Amino acid sequence: NNRFKVVFLTICVFGLAVVGFGRVQQQFFPLSERLELFFQMRLPEGTAIGVTTKTAQKAEQMLAGDPNITGFSTYIGQGSPRFWLGLNPQQPLESFAEIVIMTKDLKAREEVKARIEKAVADGALTEARVRVDRFNFGPPVGFPVQFRIVGPDPMKVREFANEAREIARQNKAFIDPHFNWNEMTPTVRLVVDQERARALGLDPQSISQTLQTLISGVTVTTVRDGTEKVDVVARAVPGERLDLGRIGDLTVLSRGGVAVPLAQVARIEFGHEEPILWRRNRDMSITVRGDVADGVQPPTVTNEIWPRLKPLIDRMPAGYRIEIGGAIEESAKGNASIAAVAPVMIIIMLTLIMIQVQSFAKLFLVFASAPLGIIGASLALNISGMPFGFVALLGLIALAGMDMRNSLILADQVMQDMKNGMPIKDAIVESVVRRSRPVMLTAMAAILAMVPLARSAFWGPMAVTIMGGLFVATFMTLLFLPALYAVWFRRQIRREQEDEARRPAIQDNEPLSGGALAVAAE
Repeated sequence: NNRFKVVFLTICVFGLAVVGFGRVQQQFFPLSERLELFFQMRLPEGTAIGVTTKTAQKAEQMLAGDPNITGFSTYIGQGSPRFWLGLNPQQPLESFAEIVIMTKDLKAREEVKARIEKAVADGALTEARVRVDRFNFGPPVGFPVQFRIVGPDPMKVREFANEAREIARQNKAFIDPHFNWNEMTPTVRLVVDQERARALGLDPQSISQTLQTLISGVTVTTVRDGTEKVDVVARAVPGERLDLGRIGDLTVLSRGGVAVPLAQVARIEFGHEEPILWRRNRDMSITVRGDVADGVQPPTVTNEIWPRLKPLIDRMPAGYRIEIGGAIEESAKGNASIAAVAPVMIIIMLTLIMIQVQSFAKLFLVFASAPLGIIGASLALNISGMPFGFVALLGLIALAGMDMRNSLILADQVMQDMKNGMPIKDAIVESVVRRSRPVMLTAMAAILAMVPLARSAFWGPMAVTIMGGLFVATFMTLLFLPALYAVWFRRQIRREQEDEARRPAIQDNEPLSGGALAVAAE
């Protein structure tokens, strides 16, 4: 009797749930419950591996004697090997060092992380950029918040990247914004005076070979040390080859065997050059990247920074652009993989429902109940404070199938009652009365099955999505679907009511004749 009110209120509640979903924090994949910590140190480009080793040794002294640490392994010049699928190994780099720390439990892991970060904030390891990272579920993302500045000119890209970093730095939840490459390394360039060199019987190749021998060294022979072969390298003494101010004093032999100081045949120039140039699709690319504060999701920080970058993007010339990377980019790839098979999934679902109901009208009625799970999912995620991520999205898709299953149970009962000659209004009411118990029991069984997963870091958001969505959608289905049936078949219901009103009323106090009994039986 109140079918339009029920449908209208359901649509209003659904709209509020969609708005409420905007308040749920977005997430790609949650933090892992593994006990490892990654203590990473990045020194300026061009740093010698000996300096990196000393920094790593200082970091080891910070960890020594900590009762929360069961052990650690140090990697210098490279990252740890991929001992877990979600780990993205660091490329070999002399200025990089990493310590993999094994802690006792999750509480100890967080305490060790907080202690290291506090020590670094107080001035420890000032020569390096330090990052203490945990494992993350899902594919490797690296830094969770990233903005790529792309363009053809490296100096122009660097200029825009500096502006983008300053804008991003204003967000307090964005921790340590920096570039994936930027520093230029000092260089020493030897410019040979060709005329003087030829006058002394020298050429660039002979000068290069001589300097190679004096500075880097040349293997002259090998000796055996037990079962090992040891190279014997001939080179200048450290006082000569390691002092840049004395490079001009190194001597090369002329054609007549006369030792000539290098400064007489060459000019030494000091300068800077790019140690590495990162390109993306053949364009120069600098990435502004960083971590986020605990308790804040990377997509939230990215979405807060992105509007502030719009003025910079609008005044960038043609050929230059800023792209979003990090967790949002990887999440989009994951969602795209689902969207690619979604049409096939929907076609199969519609086909199966059509085989069951054998009516386009009833197919629409059943399919209209699929989004009802969003109402409970939005409510549950907002109350629990859990983020909505990739795993929760899978739960929401599964929830649509559960809701349509409940609708099919009711629709099947309505069709059976109508085939048995029951009026549509009575069939709708009786089907809900008779099918409420099995619908609610199956829903509660599915909800209780999700309870053990609710506290899991990985499966928790999916479990909460299914539990909340299924609980609310079950009750909404018992109200919304009958009301929708009544709206769809309202003309037939009105016709039946008019036919009922035309029938002659039978007074309760009059004795029924045989003919009246037959009419009443009909």
